[in-house]
Amino acid sequence: MPQPLPQPSGPGGDAAAGAVFAALADPTRRHLVAALAAGGGATATGLAAELPISRQAVAKHLATLGRAGLVSQSRRGRESLFELDPRPLADAAAWLTTVGAEWDTRLAGLQRLLDR
Repeated sequence: MPQPLPQPSGPGGDAAAGAVFAALADPTRRHLVAALAAGGGATATGLAAELPISRQAVAKHLATLGRAGLVSQSRRGRESLFELDPRPLADAAAWLTTVGAEWDTRLAGLQRLLDR
C-alpha cells in the first residue's frame, strides 16, 4: 500500500514549501534570486537594470518572493534594499531530498520484487 509522501517540516510546512515552489516557478523570479545570491543586497532599480522589464515589474516579483519568505526588505535612506533569505530554499531542498529518498526506497523494493 502506498504511503503518503513526507510533509515539509518547519513553520507552515506544506504551505511554506508550496509558496517557495510557486515563487520559483517564474524564470524572472529565479533570475532575481540568483542575482541576490551572487551580489548580496540590491535595489529594485539595480535589479531592473539587468532585465528587460520595468522597475515596477521587478518590485512585484520581489513582493512575491517576499511573501514566500525568500527576500527581505530594509530601508536605506530613500531606497529599499532587498536581500535573499536562503532558509526557505534549504527547507524546500530538504523536502525534495526526503521525497527522493522515499522514491529510492520504493524503487529498490520494486527491483527486489522483479528480481524474484
